[in-house]
Amino acid sequence: MADLCRRLFAPCCGGRTKVDYDNVLADSEREAVADLLNYLENRSETDFFSGEPLAALSTLVYSQNIDLQRSASLTFAEITERDVRPVDRATLEPILFLLESPDIEVQRAASAALGNLAVDGSNKVLIVSLGGLTPLIRQMNSPNVEVQCNAVGCITNLATHEDNKARIARSGALAPLTRLAKSKDMRVQRNATGALLNMTHSDDNRQQLVSAGAIPVLVSLLSSPDTDVQYYCTTALSNIAVDSANRKRLAQTETKLVQSLVHLMKGQAPKVQCQAALALRNLASDEKYQLDIVRAGGLPPLLNLLQSSYLPLILSAVACIRNISIHPMNESPIIDAGFLRPLVDLLGSTDNEEIQCHAISTLRNLAASSDRNKQLVLEAGAVQKCKELVLDVPLSVQSEMTAAIAVLALSDELKPELLNLGVFEVLIPLTESESIEVQGNSAAALGNLSSKVGDYSLFLSSWNQPSGGIHGYLARFLNSGDPTFQHIAIWTLLQLLESGDKKLIDTINKSSDVMDVVRQISEKSVESEGEGDGAESEDGEAEVVALARRCLEISSGGDVQPKSGSYASSDKT
Repeated sequence: MADLCRRLFAPCCGGRTKVDYDNVLADSEREAVADLLNYLENRSETDFFSGEPLAALSTLVYSQNIDLQRSASLTFAEITERDVRPVDRATLEPILFLLESPDIEVQRAASAALGNLAVDGSNKVLIVSLGGLTPLIRQMNSPNVEVQCNAVGCITNLATHEDNKARIARSGALAPLTRLAKSKDMRVQRNATGALLNMTHSDDNRQQLVSAGAIPVLVSLLSSPDTDVQYYCTTALSNIAVDSANRKRLAQTETKLVQSLVHLMKGQAPKVQCQAALALRNLASDEKYQLDIVRAGGLPPLLNLLQSSYLPLILSAVACIRNISIHPMNESPIIDAGFLRPLVDLLGSTDNEEIQCHAISTLRNLAASSDRNKQLVLEAGAVQKCKELVLDVPLSVQSEMTAAIAVLALSDELKPELLNLGVFEVLIPLTESESIEVQGNSAAALGNLSSKVGDYSLFLSSWNQPSGGIHGYLARFLNSGDPTFQHIAIWTLLQLLESGDKKLIDTINKSSDVMDVVRQISEKSVESEGEGDGAESEDGEAEVVALARRCLEISSGGDVQPKSGSYASSDKT
């Protein structure tokens, strides 16, 4: 420490022959130098951010002597390197004053000190409030690389505080940050791209970045050899791609973006691979990108990430493949690439609800458009896994699992297999779930399974059990007063009555609690007039009434005229 003190103040107190510094320095300055040397010698016991030590430093700061200013700036840089704490304006104002100096050495040390203090949250806000952005922006335009690096690093720290982001975006800092992101100095490039990333967490700031021309710079830097720069740029682009308008802009101007991100997924840095997959996930909110990612060879690296042992990689990959699977043209390519078994395995990720949701939703999407794909999803063990887990998983996962079973039950060929797998054991109890979605999906699956089965013995044996059986489910839904639930129940009842199974029809007829409600519904008078939501509601109620009347007609011995239909929506998620 003594050597440091002598280095700091040698230019001011000795070592020069042409100037008599004892005469040049004012008495207050000589005293301040002497005091500060003493404080530095006893640094461990000294608080430089208040009282006499700060006063001594401030005397040097406001001196007209450039060597004293250099010594003061270096002292601030040294003490803030090791001691970062919340400070007040009495500490920050001298440092901000030094930032205005035309001297490169003073600028470099002062910006380093400010960057150190900007690690503290309260300091971040105070620095900006005191006008710190203006001199920092000026220093970003300095020809000196060290000054650039320190100034950009300080801006990066300041931009981590939410209260500062909008002020930085409006300050004029984005253009020089974008320019410095292309710096040949890797330290400057890292700091600049880190700052740009910190500015991508709100819609308004993202638009400011786009206007500043940041997108092509960020895309070009995806090929940087530096892992940190890759990470910052990939993450920034992922955030920018959250906005649909930005995705359209990217689609029009950045034709190599998808290929670059696919390449990064094949890399060796997990944090970059993870962000590349998340960026592709956000892009795949649009149809064009869903197809582009597959065409760019994105499936093999996504499958590798999906089978990783590193949780963030698995999560990013399964989230991405979920969005890609929304496009019908991608269903078979994804299945043929070998995703089914790994996705089924991920259903067992009982410690991560999000992974489970993405995995089952993807399987549901893959089964949506063809009976072939439904068969392959079933053969991969998806239903067995759902049956094993569904009663114990979170509601969000239950909702996705029951919806997937409902989609698979749309295939007439698969219905016997699904019934043999024992899905009634879980679907019937779940019609009593606390979640409306789970109730509805479970009932829809039961409805889809109730038509064109051939053998209805399982329906008979499950009439009163488990959990009240099909009988209990129908009674609850019919008495719910909810038009949608009533529609599902009556539609299911109609499928059962149209089965032609005499034992089943007789059992239904003996269930007076069910048939009495059906009769009440059939007696409603509904007339649909006009247009709009009200008319739709009345049309829906009219359909329920019509279904109820058809149920009564068949139950009383009327002709059976089976109608095709289903109740599971194949809408993708």
